[in-house]
Amino acid sequence: MLAADEEIAQVSPGKRFFGWCRRVARNLFGFATLVVCLALVSVVPILNLLSLGFLLEASARVARGGRIHYGFLGLSQFTRIGTIALFVWLWTLPVRLVHDFWQDAELIEAGSQQADQLRIFLAFSIMAVGYHLIWAILRGGRWWHFLWPAPVRFGKWLISDQRFSRISDSVKQFFGSLPILDLWILGAKGFAGAAIWLAIPTLLLIAAGGIKNPGPSFLVSLLGGILLGIAVMYVPFLQTRFAVTRRFSEFFSIREARNLFRRAPLAFWLALFVTLLFALPLYLLKIELTPNEVAWLPNLLFVLFIYPARLVVGWAVSRSLRREEKRIWVSRWVARLAAIPVVAAYVFLVWLTQYLSWHGSYSLMEQHAFLVPAPLLGL
Repeated sequence: MLAADEEIAQVSPGKRFFGWCRRVARNLFGFATLVVCLALVSVVPILNLLSLGFLLEASARVARGGRIHYGFLGLSQFTRIGTIALFVWLWTLPVRLVHDFWQDAELIEAGSQQADQLRIFLAFSIMAVGYHLIWAILRGGRWWHFLWPAPVRFGKWLISDQRFSRISDSVKQFFGSLPILDLWILGAKGFAGAAIWLAIPTLLLIAAGGIKNPGPSFLVSLLGGILLGIAVMYVPFLQTRFAVTRRFSEFFSIREARNLFRRAPLAFWLALFVTLLFALPLYLLKIELTPNEVAWLPNLLFVLFIYPARLVVGWAVSRSLRREEKRIWVSRWVARLAAIPVVAAYVFLVWLTQYLSWHGSYSLMEQHAFLVPAPLLGL
């Protein structure tokens, strides 16, 4: 132990600073890849439940551990995915240029000698680059694997009897901390639980928009708004509580949610405020219909806003779980009273979006703060 401490102490400040910068850069690159992957997944129907499950699992890990950085799960895996994607793009860039040259040559004079030479060179480039990329990924997909092909090692690997078992072990190790199926199931159940809470108020608000008489329309809208306000005060915390326990009955444990609130009222208010505040600007992106080809680009903003909100909710739940006694009544009532204008403003702006969104009243079903982070698909 003392030898290890002496070894750390002997490291120069410059090396420690360089190591810290390298770790920060690696984590930022991994987080950027994570956000892009979640945005891409959230575009695909059914599969987008995986993105919700990932966010719920991140919130649950913060709730269990009590620290925000526990919610950034799988950064090393996403760093590797980003590295692979980056170098695949860089290595295929010359191949794509050769392909463009060959097409130009065919357009100028089809079947010419230059076009045939470019076609042969293109086929050779595809095979060479493809071999290099596949071997680099099989070796681990780190940046230095893409810079040096290691042909001798590739030959030894080809004649090895354990080559396929090594691939299987590498895949299992890579996805070991990211159980895809479990996250998808978690997202599906989290979606269903939130949908149960949001169904009645959302349907009332939609129905109110179709009532011609302004008096009944206002009363139905008011009732739907009140029920929606009650729902948004509970759903984020019930979802995180469900993600922690994996019991679907947690979505109906209102008493337990209130007990959690009493032990950390100010933290719960802050989490509610952040969740609703970060959700509001995203409704502006629904004014115009986004083409399907670039639907994942706005989802980058949705994920960037929703991810930290989920982490703050997990932090609030963790503070409550670590306490046994209720906070004093002053803090509880301050949090309750302060939540009223926050929830009221959110409900009003959500109600208003039905007159601004491309989908009209049906946009009220796009509760991206609690459902999948893909409101542009109507979920």
